Amino acid sequence: MPNTKNLTLDAPWVEIQATQKDWDEADPKLLKNMLVQLHLIRAFEETALELSSQKLVNGPLHSSIGQEGGAVGSIINLKAQDQINGSHRGHHQFLAKALGFVAPDGLDPKEEFSPEVKTLLRRSLSEICGLADGFCGGRGGSMHLQWKEAGALGTNAIVGGAVPFATGFAWSHKHAKTDAVSVTYFGDGAINIGSVLESFNLAAAWKLPICFFIENNQYAVSTTADEATGEPRLSARGPGFKIPSWQVDGMDPLAVYLATKQAVEHMRKGNGPTMIEANVYRYFHQNGPFPGSAFGYRDKAEEAKWRERDPIQKLESELTRRKLVSKDDLVNLRKKSQKVMSDVSSELLEPDPKAAGTQKFKASLWPDPSLINEGIRGDLSEFDGIKYKEEQDFVGKTVSKKFVNVVADVMLRRMETDNSIVVMGEDIHKLNGGPRGATKGLKEAFPDRVLGTPISEAAFTGLAGGMALDGRYKPVAELMYADFIWVAADQIFNQIGKARHMFGGKHDMPLVMRVKIGTKTGYGSQHSMDPAGIMNTSPGWRIAAPSTPLDYIGMMNSSLLCKDPVVVLEHDSDLYKTSGEVPESDMDFYIPIGTASVKRKGSKVTILTYLSMVQKSLDAVSETGIDAEVIDLRWLDAASLDWETIGESIRKTNNVLIVDSIKYKPSDAVVCVNKDVALEIGCVEDYSTGCYIKPNIYLTDVLKKRMEKKEVYSYPKMKKLSYNADENNIHYLDIIKQYNQHKNKINLEK
Repeated sequence: MPNTKNLTLDAPWVEIQATQKDWDEADPKLLKNMLVQLHLIRAFEETALELSSQKLVNGPLHSSIGQEGGAVGSIINLKAQDQINGSHRGHHQFLAKALGFVAPDGLDPKEEFSPEVKTLLRRSLSEICGLADGFCGGRGGSMHLQWKEAGALGTNAIVGGAVPFATGFAWSHKHAKTDAVSVTYFGDGAINIGSVLESFNLAAAWKLPICFFIENNQYAVSTTADEATGEPRLSARGPGFKIPSWQVDGMDPLAVYLATKQAVEHMRKGNGPTMIEANVYRYFHQNGPFPGSAFGYRDKAEEAKWRERDPIQKLESELTRRKLVSKDDLVNLRKKSQKVMSDVSSELLEPDPKAAGTQKFKASLWPDPSLINEGIRGDLSEFDGIKYKEEQDFVGKTVSKKFVNVVADVMLRRMETDNSIVVMGEDIHKLNGGPRGATKGLKEAFPDRVLGTPISEAAFTGLAGGMALDGRYKPVAELMYADFIWVAADQIFNQIGKARHMFGGKHDMPLVMRVKIGTKTGYGSQHSMDPAGIMNTSPGWRIAAPSTPLDYIGMMNSSLLCKDPVVVLEHDSDLYKTSGEVPESDMDFYIPIGTASVKRKGSKVTILTYLSMVQKSLDAVSETGIDAEVIDLRWLDAASLDWETIGESIRKTNNVLIVDSIKYKPSDAVVCVNKDVALEIGCVEDYSTGCYIKPNIYLTDVLKKRMEKKEVYSYPKMKKLSYNADENNIHYLDIIKQYNQHKNKINLEK
């Protein structure tokens, strides 16, 4: 029989219960402040639900009634510089943090509400109702509440989506050598999200001052924790990551306060992350004004049992027992809270003349529809006064440098001049600059700003997003291959790319994501994608695609100055090993965002291309003798494409050829331009469905060697010369049609 040794976890996991002595010794001012906050949040939520029942709230409304004790009990421990974010059910979290900001000395049941409190309530309700005076200009609605100045950095519609960002806030606090902490709120559903678990690990590994606060309201919509996980005591996850963890009754605000106080003290001392599980209960359904029992997944007896433990009732009973408030005080507080919310909603509403007895929002309060797209990206005003340089502007000595070495050199230079830049990624701190040497020398020069990450793309990409939103640091996150974008897709597309717009377009998102394109490396389908097309469909991102070492310097400098997220594409196999001329002593120049580069002048056809296909196109033009104008697009997102340069060239040539680098099947057709020049058509095709995916069009190297056994047409009449391809070529003939529809709308027959 083998020897068996019982193992123990290094991190504590405890349950905290508030005793009668705790209630007797609690600061009266603390208890009164909590009570007023609870009443205000309750009245706010009731008003929001009433508006929702009148169909005045566009979209879902996720009320927090029943869960207020967890938010108030935990947030009342925090300072103004501490930061929180939360989930789609986050009104109570947002209001608790904001109330602490506008009333730093606390609230008293007998005092009238200040103008600042009233303004907070009005703007919060306006946001939920989609009105212009809301904190996010009405764009956030119920699920995207943010007031950065108050330390409320945003609630989130994606379950678990906000958690990685909070690790970025925490990293910023730690690196800035403050004692500030971050708290991220999420529920029993989010505990099973991969990026959440990745964030647990990253925070523990780096000892970040973040509290993972689990609001266990017993149901992820209608699914119980018992159904969703083998261990329904959710805070049990913490010790497995070496995170000290607390379990507490979330219906008892003082117990939550005591647990959070211990957790915050632990974090402020530099001991790393904590976890708190507060067992709470949402009185209503996932969204809307009806209880969960109306939908059959729980019964009225269960709901009544939890309501008997209401956090407001608990506080009121203890305060009256200690004679800190009278029953009249409590009645007046309830009425006062309801009245302030009635006054707030009245400021927003007016009778609807089209339906007697109903109300509508005042027309003057709606956002200007023309501003709907404002703030998707910044206005690039950060470049005001910048002097740009292009290749032709350099008159000094140049030297030849390998592309991959320039990648490291420019980052080294920028980190020398800007202490806010932080670089992170897998293995970038070792192997003499990572797997390809692209970060060579950075760790030695800046050991505290070069972060070798776990293999957790969602976690560290989200952490970078949080750093960018915080604003004190400029993260540069490297994804080893572009295919790994999909591993971190939620953070890249739903969070980083949308953050500026969904929070009102007011706050910058300065982040650079470097990704390698691995076509022709032999790594197969999971390491070889070109993400340009995919990234172009995502709002918020700018896309940089430098094709030469010199362009890389200027474009990376601009990417790091830009206050929008920028993905920089780097071609591993085709460009890293190449060399090019760069200025010997100037690493500080900028190439303007939104400018293409005309690499060759021509008059017969415009070739639009990028990355490694720029030089291949130039070589093909040289070999074939075509009078082509070759344009390196450089900036690929729709907002940054140089339409002026492109349009000027097309008006001159009246012909367009798009050259891409996607892998393709052997040539299917050749289109003759003249007796010496042709275009070869190839594509990637999903043979399982017969679905056309993407064409690859490029100039042939030697026409006469490639015309045998091809589908050949003369140009411009497109007269068919020969045909011996299979019937599937109709797909590619359609492509030819598309590229020539501006020319007499030529019809090609099979």
